[in-house]
Amino acid sequence: MPNSTYWAVASLLALPFFSTLGMAGEFKGYIGAEGRYFFEDAPFDTQEDPSASLSAELEYFHDFASNDQRLAFTAFTRYDSVDDNRTHTDLREAYWWRGFDQFEVYFGLRKIYWGVTESVHLVDVINQTDVVENIDGEDKLGQGMLQLVSQQTYGLIEFFLMPHFREQTFPSENARLRLPIAISDNTMYQSSDGDGHVDFALNWSHYFNIWDVNISHFSGTNRTPIFFPTMETGQLELQPYYSQIDQTGLALQATVDAWLWKLEAISVEEEDYGRNSAAVAGLEYTFFSVFQTNTDLGLIGEYQFDDRVGARQTLSQNDLAIGMRWALNDIDGSEFLAIASHDFDYDTQFFSFELGRRITDDWRIEAEARFFAADNPLAPSYAFDQEDYIQLEIRRYF
Repeated sequence: MPNSTYWAVASLLALPFFSTLGMAGEFKGYIGAEGRYFFEDAPFDTQEDPSASLSAELEYFHDFASNDQRLAFTAFTRYDSVDDNRTHTDLREAYWWRGFDQFEVYFGLRKIYWGVTESVHLVDVINQTDVVENIDGEDKLGQGMLQLVSQQTYGLIEFFLMPHFREQTFPSENARLRLPIAISDNTMYQSSDGDGHVDFALNWSHYFNIWDVNISHFSGTNRTPIFFPTMETGQLELQPYYSQIDQTGLALQATVDAWLWKLEAISVEEEDYGRNSAAVAGLEYTFFSVFQTNTDLGLIGEYQFDDRVGARQTLSQNDLAIGMRWALNDIDGSEFLAIASHDFDYDTQFFSFELGRRITDDWRIEAEARFFAADNPLAPSYAFDQEDYIQLEIRRYF
Protein backbone atom coordinates (compact mmCIF):
# COMPACT_ATOMS: atom_id res chain seq x y z
CA MET A 1 0.00 0.00 0.00
CA PRO A 2 1.48 3.44 -0.94
CA ASN A 3 2.47 5.66 1.98
CA SER A 4 -0.16 8.27 1.14
CA THR A 5 -2.91 5.65 1.09
CA TYR A 6 -1.72 4.13 4.34
CA TRP A 7 -1.78 7.41 6.23
CA ALA A 8 -5.13 8.44 4.75
CA VAL A 9 -6.76 5.18 5.83
CA ALA A 10 -5.09 5.29 9.24
CA SER A 11 -6.33 8.83 9.87
CA LEU A 12 -9.88 7.94 8.92
CA LEU A 13 -9.79 4.95 11.28
CA ALA A 14 -8.48 7.20 14.06
CA LEU A 15 -11.52 9.49 14.03
CA PRO A 16 -13.59 7.32 16.38
CA PHE A 17 -10.65 7.41 18.79
CA PHE A 18 -10.64 11.21 18.71
CA SER A 19 -14.34 11.22 19.49
CA THR A 20 -13.85 9.02 22.58
CA LEU A 21 -11.42 11.62 23.90
CA GLY A 22 -14.07 14.30 23.65
CA MET A 23 -12.45 15.73 20.52
CA ALA A 24 -15.54 15.87 18.35
CA GLY A 25 -14.59 18.56 15.87
CA GLU A 26 -16.16 19.79 12.65
CA PHE A 27 -16.54 17.71 9.50
CA LYS A 28 -17.27 18.78 5.95
CA GLY A 29 -16.61 17.38 2.51
CA TYR A 30 -18.13 16.17 -0.72
CA ILE A 31 -18.67 13.16 -2.94
CA GLY A 32 -18.52 13.61 -6.69
CA ALA A 33 -18.97 11.95 -10.06
CA GLU A 34 -16.94 12.99 -13.10
CA GLY A 35 -16.97 12.16 -16.80
CA ARG A 36 -14.46 12.99 -19.54
CA TYR A 37 -15.11 12.88 -23.27
CA PHE A 38 -12.38 13.28 -25.90
CA PHE A 39 -13.31 14.74 -29.28
CA GLU A 40 -10.69 12.83 -31.29
CA ASP A 41 -9.70 9.17 -31.43
CA ALA A 42 -6.91 8.10 -29.12
CA PRO A 43 -3.46 8.41 -30.73
CA PHE A 44 -2.36 5.03 -29.30
CA ASP A 45 -4.11 1.65 -29.41
CA THR A 46 -3.64 1.03 -25.68
CA GLN A 47 -5.60 4.14 -24.69
CA GLU A 48 -9.26 3.99 -23.69
CA ASP A 49 -11.94 6.68 -23.65
CA PRO A 50 -14.27 8.09 -22.53
CA SER A 51 -13.67 7.78 -18.79
CA ALA A 52 -15.71 8.15 -15.61
CA SER A 53 -14.65 8.47 -12.01
CA LEU A 54 -15.94 8.86 -8.47
CA SER A 55 -14.24 11.05 -5.88
CA ALA A 56 -14.64 12.09 -2.27
CA GLU A 57 -13.00 14.55 0.06
CA LEU A 58 -13.37 14.73 3.83
CA GLU A 59 -12.13 17.59 6.00
CA TYR A 60 -11.94 17.57 9.79
CA PHE A 61 -10.61 20.02 12.35
CA HIS A 62 -10.80 20.36 16.10
CA ASP A 63 -9.71 23.38 18.16
CA PHE A 64 -8.82 22.88 21.80
CA ALA A 65 -6.70 24.32 24.65
CA SER A 66 -8.65 27.62 24.55
CA ASN A 67 -8.25 27.66 20.75
CA ASP A 68 -4.46 27.74 21.02
CA GLN A 69 -4.16 24.32 19.34
CA ARG A 70 -5.75 22.60 16.37
CA LEU A 71 -5.82 19.14 14.81
CA ALA A 72 -6.87 19.07 11.16
CA PHE A 73 -6.85 16.77 8.19
CA THR A 74 -8.13 16.58 4.64
CA ALA A 75 -8.35 13.18 2.92
CA PHE A 76 -9.04 12.78 -0.81
CA THR A 77 -9.76 9.66 -2.86
CA ARG A 78 -10.68 8.93 -6.48
CA TYR A 79 -11.64 5.81 -8.42
CA ASP A 80 -11.18 6.06 -12.19
CA SER A 81 -12.72 3.65 -14.70
CA VAL A 82 -9.73 3.78 -17.09
CA ASP A 83 -6.59 5.04 -15.40
CA ASP A 84 -5.33 2.80 -12.57
CA ASN A 85 -2.81 5.47 -11.59
CA ARG A 86 -5.59 8.04 -11.24
CA THR A 87 -7.31 5.69 -8.82
CA HIS A 88 -5.57 6.92 -5.71
CA THR A 89 -5.99 8.13 -2.15
CA ASP A 90 -4.04 10.99 -0.67
CA LEU A 91 -3.88 12.71 2.67
CA ARG A 92 -3.81 16.32 1.54
CA GLU A 93 -3.41 17.69 5.07
CA ALA A 94 -2.97 16.16 8.52
CA TYR A 95 -1.33 18.51 10.97
CA TRP A 96 -1.15 19.82 14.51
CA TRP A 97 -1.04 23.59 15.03
CA ARG A 98 -0.04 25.45 18.17
CA GLY A 99 -0.11 29.21 18.67
CA PHE A 100 2.38 30.95 20.95
CA ASP A 101 2.85 34.62 21.83
CA GLN A 102 5.51 35.35 19.22
CA PHE A 103 5.12 32.52 16.71
CA GLU A 104 3.04 29.57 15.47
CA VAL A 105 4.01 25.95 14.83
CA TYR A 106 2.57 23.53 12.26
CA PHE A 107 3.64 19.88 12.23
CA GLY A 108 2.42 17.29 9.76
CA LEU A 109 1.14 17.23 6.18
CA ARG A 110 0.13 20.60 4.73
CA LYS A 111 -0.64 22.38 1.46
CA ILE A 112 1.09 25.73 0.98
CA TYR A 113 0.33 28.05 -1.93
CA TRP A 114 2.57 30.86 -3.15
CA GLY A 115 1.86 33.02 -6.19
CA VAL A 116 -0.26 35.77 -7.73
CA THR A 117 -0.47 35.08 -11.47
CA GLU A 118 -3.20 33.14 -13.27
CA SER A 119 -1.56 31.21 -16.11
CA VAL A 120 1.65 29.90 -14.47
CA HIS A 121 2.62 29.47 -10.81
CA LEU A 122 6.41 29.68 -10.88
CA VAL A 123 7.10 30.40 -7.21
CA ASP A 124 4.74 27.69 -5.91
CA VAL A 125 7.39 25.11 -5.06
CA ILE A 126 6.54 23.52 -1.70
CA ASN A 127 3.97 20.86 -2.68
CA GLN A 128 4.22 18.19 -5.36
CA THR A 129 1.70 18.49 -8.21
CA ASP A 130 -0.97 15.79 -8.40
CA VAL A 131 -0.47 15.24 -12.13
CA VAL A 132 -3.12 12.53 -12.56
CA GLU A 133 -5.87 14.75 -11.15
CA ASN A 134 -5.70 17.54 -13.72
CA ILE A 135 -3.25 18.95 -16.22
CA ASP A 136 -3.67 22.52 -14.93
CA GLY A 137 -1.27 21.96 -12.03
CA GLU A 138 -3.73 23.29 -9.44
CA ASP A 139 -4.09 20.03 -7.49
CA LYS A 140 -1.33 19.32 -4.98
CA LEU A 141 -0.21 16.43 -2.79
CA GLY A 142 0.23 16.92 0.94
CA GLN A 143 3.79 17.72 2.02
CA GLY A 144 5.18 16.61 5.37
CA MET A 145 6.79 19.53 7.19
CA LEU A 146 7.65 21.45 10.30
CA GLN A 147 6.53 25.03 9.70
CA LEU A 148 7.33 27.99 11.95
CA VAL A 149 5.42 31.25 11.38
CA SER A 150 6.11 34.61 13.01
CA GLN A 151 4.25 37.87 12.34
CA GLN A 152 6.51 40.88 12.86
CA THR A 153 6.17 44.60 12.17
CA TYR A 154 8.43 44.14 9.15
CA GLY A 155 6.38 41.27 7.68
CA LEU A 156 5.43 37.62 7.97
CA ILE A 157 8.35 35.19 8.31
CA GLU A 158 7.93 31.47 7.57
CA PHE A 159 10.42 28.63 7.86
CA PHE A 160 9.81 25.14 6.43
CA LEU A 161 11.67 21.91 7.17
CA MET A 162 10.58 19.03 4.90
CA PRO A 163 12.06 15.58 5.64
CA HIS A 164 10.41 13.52 2.89
CA PHE A 165 9.95 14.00 -0.86
CA ARG A 166 6.96 12.77 -2.89
CA GLU A 167 7.34 11.74 -6.53
CA GLN A 168 4.92 12.62 -9.28
CA THR A 169 2.46 9.94 -10.42
CA PHE A 170 1.82 9.84 -14.16
CA PRO A 171 -1.14 8.60 -16.24
CA SER A 172 -1.04 4.88 -16.99
CA GLU A 173 -0.50 3.37 -20.43
CA ASN A 174 -4.23 3.07 -21.19
CA ALA A 175 -5.07 6.64 -20.11
CA ARG A 176 -5.45 9.74 -22.24
CA LEU A 177 -3.43 12.92 -21.59
CA ARG A 178 -0.18 10.97 -21.28
CA LEU A 179 3.20 11.23 -22.95
CA PRO A 180 3.76 9.05 -26.06
CA ILE A 181 6.64 7.20 -24.35
CA ALA A 182 6.09 5.21 -21.17
CA ILE A 183 7.45 6.57 -17.89
CA SER A 184 9.92 4.26 -16.17
CA ASP A 185 9.20 3.08 -12.63
CA ASN A 186 12.92 3.33 -11.85
CA THR A 187 13.15 6.86 -10.50
CA MET A 188 16.58 8.47 -10.11
CA TYR A 189 17.64 11.09 -7.57
CA GLN A 190 20.66 13.35 -7.67
CA SER A 191 20.87 13.19 -3.88
CA SER A 192 22.21 9.97 -2.38
CA ASP A 193 19.41 10.28 0.21
CA GLY A 194 16.77 9.72 -2.49
CA ASP A 195 13.30 10.69 -1.35
CA GLY A 196 14.64 11.07 2.20
CA HIS A 197 16.56 14.26 1.43
CA VAL A 198 15.72 17.01 3.92
CA ASP A 199 14.53 20.16 2.12
CA PHE A 200 14.02 23.60 3.62
CA ALA A 201 12.45 26.89 2.59
CA LEU A 202 12.13 30.45 3.84
CA ASN A 203 9.42 32.93 2.96
CA TRP A 204 8.92 36.62 3.75
CA SER A 205 5.76 38.52 2.84
CA HIS A 206 4.61 42.06 3.54
CA TYR A 207 2.57 44.86 2.06
CA PHE A 208 3.49 48.48 1.36
CA ASN A 209 0.67 50.79 0.36
CA ILE A 210 -0.51 49.30 -2.99
CA TRP A 211 2.17 46.58 -3.05
CA ASP A 212 2.00 42.99 -1.83
CA VAL A 213 5.48 41.47 -1.79
CA ASN A 214 6.54 37.86 -1.30
CA ILE A 215 10.19 36.70 -1.39
CA SER A 216 10.99 33.02 -0.99
CA HIS A 217 13.93 30.65 -1.10
CA PHE A 218 13.76 26.87 -1.48
CA SER A 219 16.63 24.42 -1.23
CA GLY A 220 16.12 20.74 -1.91
CA THR A 221 14.70 18.22 -4.37
CA ASN A 222 13.15 19.71 -7.49
CA ARG A 223 9.42 18.94 -7.57
CA THR A 224 9.48 18.72 -11.39
CA PRO A 225 11.50 15.79 -12.80
CA ILE A 226 13.74 15.82 -15.82
CA PHE A 227 13.12 12.92 -18.22
CA PHE A 228 15.99 11.00 -19.79
CA PRO A 229 15.53 8.18 -22.35
CA THR A 230 16.46 4.71 -21.15
CA MET A 231 16.38 1.13 -22.52
CA GLU A 232 16.67 -0.67 -19.17
CA THR A 233 13.59 -2.84 -19.80
CA GLY A 234 14.44 -3.54 -23.44
CA GLN A 235 12.09 -0.87 -24.74
CA LEU A 236 12.37 2.90 -24.86
CA GLU A 237 11.15 4.61 -21.68
CA LEU A 238 11.53 7.99 -20.01
CA GLN A 239 13.30 7.85 -16.67
CA PRO A 240 12.35 10.56 -14.13
CA TYR A 241 15.34 12.29 -12.58
CA TYR A 242 14.93 14.60 -9.58
CA SER A 243 17.79 17.07 -9.25
CA GLN A 244 18.86 19.25 -6.33
CA ILE A 245 18.05 22.94 -6.72
CA ASP A 246 18.20 26.28 -4.95
CA GLN A 247 15.29 28.45 -6.09
CA THR A 248 14.78 32.09 -5.13
CA GLY A 249 11.39 33.51 -6.00
CA LEU A 250 9.62 36.86 -6.09
CA ALA A 251 5.85 37.36 -6.21
CA LEU A 252 4.67 40.95 -6.54
CA GLN A 253 1.18 42.41 -6.89
CA ALA A 254 0.07 46.04 -7.06
CA THR A 255 -3.57 47.06 -6.64
CA VAL A 256 -4.48 50.33 -8.34
CA ASP A 257 -8.23 50.98 -8.43
CA ALA A 258 -9.64 48.25 -10.71
CA TRP A 259 -6.16 47.18 -11.89
CA LEU A 260 -4.06 44.30 -10.59
CA TRP A 261 -0.44 44.30 -11.77
CA LYS A 262 1.26 40.95 -11.20
CA LEU A 263 4.74 39.45 -11.40
CA GLU A 264 6.27 36.09 -10.52
CA ALA A 265 9.97 35.49 -11.13
CA ILE A 266 12.39 32.75 -10.14
CA SER A 267 16.11 32.13 -10.34
CA VAL A 268 17.01 28.44 -10.15
CA GLU A 269 20.49 27.05 -9.47
CA GLU A 270 20.62 23.34 -10.30
CA GLU A 271 23.45 21.36 -8.75
CA ASP A 272 26.12 20.38 -11.30
CA TYR A 273 24.25 22.15 -14.09
CA GLY A 274 23.93 25.92 -13.75
CA ARG A 275 21.44 28.74 -13.27
CA ASN A 276 18.21 29.42 -15.13
CA SER A 277 15.50 32.03 -14.77
CA ALA A 278 11.81 32.34 -15.55
CA ALA A 279 9.13 34.98 -15.13
CA VAL A 280 5.48 35.66 -15.79
CA ALA A 281 4.15 39.21 -15.73
CA GLY A 282 0.75 40.64 -16.49
CA LEU A 283 -2.30 42.49 -15.41
CA GLU A 284 -5.97 42.04 -14.64
CA TYR A 285 -8.60 44.75 -15.01
CA THR A 286 -12.08 44.29 -13.54
CA PHE A 287 -15.25 45.93 -14.77
CA PHE A 288 -17.56 46.04 -11.75
CA SER A 289 -21.36 45.91 -12.01
CA VAL A 290 -21.31 45.27 -15.76
CA PHE A 291 -24.37 46.76 -17.51
CA GLN A 292 -25.64 47.83 -14.08
CA THR A 293 -25.94 44.22 -12.89
CA ASN A 294 -24.28 42.35 -10.04
CA THR A 295 -21.77 40.72 -12.39
CA ASP A 296 -18.05 41.56 -12.49
CA LEU A 297 -15.91 40.97 -15.58
CA GLY A 298 -12.14 40.67 -15.31
CA LEU A 299 -9.78 40.80 -18.30
CA ILE A 300 -6.42 39.02 -17.95
CA GLY A 301 -3.19 39.34 -19.89
CA GLU A 302 0.13 37.65 -18.98
CA TYR A 303 3.44 37.03 -20.72
CA GLN A 304 5.48 33.93 -19.82
CA PHE A 305 9.24 33.57 -20.20
CA ASP A 306 11.52 30.64 -19.30
CA ASP A 307 15.08 30.21 -20.52
CA ARG A 308 15.38 26.48 -19.68
CA VAL A 309 16.13 24.37 -22.78
CA GLY A 310 16.47 20.75 -23.81
CA ALA A 311 15.17 18.20 -21.30
CA ARG A 312 14.43 21.07 -18.88
CA GLN A 313 12.30 23.08 -21.29
CA THR A 314 8.83 24.02 -20.04
CA LEU A 315 5.54 24.71 -21.82
CA SER A 316 5.74 28.43 -21.04
CA GLN A 317 9.10 29.47 -22.45
CA ASN A 318 7.82 32.33 -24.67
CA ASP A 319 4.04 32.54 -24.46
CA LEU A 320 1.27 35.10 -24.21
CA ALA A 321 -1.88 34.23 -22.28
CA ILE A 322 -5.09 36.26 -22.39
CA GLY A 323 -8.37 35.54 -20.70
CA MET A 324 -11.47 36.65 -18.88
CA ARG A 325 -12.97 35.94 -15.47
CA TRP A 326 -16.74 36.45 -15.19
CA ALA A 327 -18.27 36.37 -11.71
CA LEU A 328 -22.06 36.59 -11.69
CA ASN A 329 -22.12 37.24 -7.92
CA ASP A 330 -25.43 35.39 -7.73
CA ILE A 331 -26.79 33.16 -5.00
CA ASP A 332 -25.50 30.10 -6.89
CA GLY A 333 -21.88 31.33 -6.98
CA SER A 334 -21.68 31.12 -10.77
CA GLU A 335 -18.20 31.70 -12.22
CA PHE A 336 -16.64 31.41 -15.67
CA LEU A 337 -12.94 31.48 -16.57
CA ALA A 338 -11.49 31.38 -20.08
CA ILE A 339 -7.78 31.40 -20.95
CA ALA A 340 -6.11 31.28 -24.38
CA SER A 341 -2.34 31.11 -24.83
CA HIS A 342 -0.03 31.36 -27.85
CA ASP A 343 3.51 29.98 -28.04
CA PHE A 344 5.62 32.34 -30.16
CA ASP A 345 8.50 29.86 -30.60
CA TYR A 346 6.43 26.95 -31.96
CA ASP A 347 3.25 28.71 -33.16
CA THR A 348 0.98 26.53 -31.01
CA GLN A 349 -2.13 27.44 -29.01
CA PHE A 350 -3.95 26.23 -25.92
CA PHE A 351 -7.51 27.06 -24.85
CA SER A 352 -9.09 26.43 -21.45
CA PHE A 353 -12.65 27.04 -20.28
CA GLU A 354 -13.98 26.48 -16.76
CA LEU A 355 -17.51 26.95 -15.46
CA GLY A 356 -18.93 26.29 -12.00
CA ARG A 357 -22.17 26.98 -10.12
CA ARG A 358 -24.33 25.59 -7.36
CA ILE A 359 -27.51 23.74 -8.31
CA THR A 360 -28.89 23.73 -4.77
CA ASP A 361 -27.40 24.50 -1.36
CA ASP A 362 -25.71 21.07 -1.34
CA TRP A 363 -25.08 20.31 -5.02
CA ARG A 364 -22.57 21.96 -7.34
CA ILE A 365 -21.71 21.34 -10.99
CA GLU A 366 -18.38 22.12 -12.64
CA ALA A 367 -17.41 21.86 -16.29
CA GLU A 368 -14.15 22.38 -18.11
CA ALA A 369 -12.96 22.08 -21.69
CA ARG A 370 -9.39 22.04 -22.99
CA PHE A 371 -8.28 22.38 -26.62
CA PHE A 372 -4.77 21.99 -28.06
CA ALA A 373 -3.56 23.33 -31.39
CA ALA A 374 -0.02 21.90 -31.50
CA ASP A 375 0.79 20.36 -34.87
CA ASN A 376 4.49 21.23 -34.66
CA PRO A 377 6.38 17.98 -33.77
CA LEU A 378 9.10 20.03 -32.06
CA ALA A 379 6.67 21.77 -29.70
CA PRO A 380 6.60 20.69 -26.02
CA SER A 381 2.80 20.41 -26.24
CA TYR A 382 2.79 18.27 -29.42
CA ALA A 383 1.94 15.12 -27.42
CA PHE A 384 -1.49 16.62 -26.61
CA ASP A 385 -2.45 17.71 -30.13
CA GLN A 386 -5.22 15.07 -30.32
CA GLU A 387 -6.30 15.37 -26.69
CA ASP A 388 -9.11 17.95 -26.84
CA TYR A 389 -11.64 17.06 -24.17
CA ILE A 390 -14.59 18.19 -22.14
CA GLN A 391 -15.13 17.25 -18.50
CA LEU A 392 -18.24 17.44 -16.34
CA GLU A 393 -18.34 16.88 -12.58
CA ILE A 394 -21.20 17.04 -10.10
CA ARG A 395 -20.56 17.20 -6.36
CA ARG A 396 -22.71 16.71 -3.29
CA TYR A 397 -21.39 18.72 -0.33
CA PHE A 398 -22.10 17.93 3.28
